[in-house]
Order: sequence, then C-alpha cells, then structure tokens
Amino acid sequence: MRSIWKGSIAFGLVNVPVKVYSATEQHDIRFHQVHAKDGGRIKYDRICQECGKSVQFADIDKAYDSPDGERVILTDDDFDKLPAAEKHEIPVLEFVPTEQIDPILYDKSYFLEPDSASPKAYVLLRETLEETERTALVHFTLRQKTRLAALRVRDDVLVIQTLLWPDEVRAAEFPSLEDAPSARPQEVKMATSLVESMSSEFDPTEYTDDYQIELRKLIDETLANGGEKVVHTEAEKDDDGEDAEVVDLVAALQRSVEAAGKNAKSGSSSTSTPAKKAPAKKAAAKKAPAKKTAAKKSAPAKSAESKTDEAKGA
Repeated sequence: MRSIWKGSIAFGLVNVPVKVYSATEQHDIRFHQVHAKDGGRIKYDRICQECGKSVQFADIDKAYDSPDGERVILTDDDFDKLPAAEKHEIPVLEFVPTEQIDPILYDKSYFLEPDSASPKAYVLLRETLEETERTALVHFTLRQKTRLAALRVRDDVLVIQTLLWPDEVRAAEFPSLEDAPSARPQEVKMATSLVESMSSEFDPTEYTDDYQIELRKLIDETLANGGEKVVHTEAEKDDDGEDAEVVDLVAALQRSVEAAGKNAKSGSSSTSTPAKKAPAKKAAAKKAPAKKTAAKKSAPAKSAESKTDEAKGA
C-alpha cells in the first residue's frame, strides 16, 4: 500500500506521528465506453455553452447557482483564502462510547501506521482506547476538506472512519408508518422462531459478490473465445404458485421456518458444502459495525445503464 497522507494525532500533549492509507478498495471491474460500431474509445471534451469552444482544465473555475438564480464564481485564489488549519494534524476532540455512534454516520475508512522511530506513543493511544472501550472523535483534513471522524482500534491497528455531518443524513419520515398496526403476538413468535433458525456468527468470508464473479467469468470466456460473445441461458422454472401473494402472514412465517430447517439439514449432510469457519478472534476493543459491501450469495446485479453511468465518471 502507498500512504496518502502524513501527519500526527494530537492526543492531549502527546503527538502520535502516523501515515494514512486507504483501508478499502472496490473490487468492481472497471469499464470504459467505446463506439458500438467500430470499438473506438469515447473521448469527452469540456465545451463552453456560451462560446462553444473546448476549454482547458486550467481555465475552469467553480461556480455556485443560488436558488434565486444568482451565480457566484470562485477561483483557486478564493479557495486558498479559506482556513486550512490542522492540515497535517488530527486533533482529538473527545472520547465517546463506541455504541453511541450511529453506524449510518460511517463513511470512508483509513488505516494509520506509526511514522516514527519508536511506536510507543502509537501503542499507548491504541491500548488506551482498548482499555476504556471508547472511540476518539477527531478532525481529519484531507484534500482541503475537513471531516469529523472516529478513531478506533481494529485488529491492533488504529483506524480512522470519516463520519457524515448530521445534516447529511436524511430524516426518515414515512406517513405509512405513523398509524401502522402492531404485529400480533403469534406473528412475533413465529418471526422470532425464524430468526433463531437462521442465526449464526458473522463471517464476512461467507458472503460473495456473485455478479462480479459471473462478470469476470463472462469476460474470461469471451477472451478465450477470440472475442466472440458468450451467452448463457437459464432453463425456465416451473411456476408452482409459491411466489403468489400470501395473505396469511403466520402461514408464510411457518413455511419459512420449515424451509430454514430443511436447508440446515441438507447443508450439514452435503459433502460439497464447505464446513463453516469458526468465528474470528475478536479484537480487545469494541468494534463499530462495518458496512456490508456484498450481498450473501445473491448480490443484485447493477443494470447496464448504471454501469454506463459509472464508466462516464471513470
């Protein structure tokens, strides 16, 4: 890995020199757009809507259009006048119980590596967080943007996770839930039974992104076939009526519990299914819940349209 930032954590009167690394990376296959007729790569140009001429990046400024139609244009000199304090310092603001941070606030994660001859200060901060079971709230400035972030321990490594600001989280206001009736005791009992039958220890290695796996397989098969497209078709499934709308919720839950039991038995008797791995050893400090990045065995495929949009931004 290559570090993207160097600085120090300001922990009271203690400074902890660190290097910062991106902790995650996308495994999605990257595409670029081509002309369907001849395969030529598509090139984008920056065209001014006023004069119709191509504009170099160095000649582009940023503008903000207000709701009433007023436009404000800011240059690089304007941005340079803004305060860029703490640019190479990560000040600790306070220490809070880890469970008080709502997981919806978590954004991007970064690993921190000691950047001094002796990692003593780094180890001190790490062990202090583990001992107190607290998360440090910090300010983290990266690429001229200051973010609120959580500093915690993961597998003996300090990790910074940037947080969304409170006004960046939308309010979930759904009128349909205001007068929603409570579930019946029998329904809750059956649903609880279903949850118990499907409960297990979390192991992220058991989850795969099937869409990306099949996409890679399609690309490899096409390359092996000399560039000819390979199309796989699935046999039509008989409609046994199981997907019809179920009015009786209790009956649906009962069938779900029975199906879960059958799947558990068949899974244990199958020789082709790998044995379930033992849960990984937990780190000493409490871990904030991580975001799921892949769906279990049935990740929904992105549409071709959304893939095309992503390619435009590539």
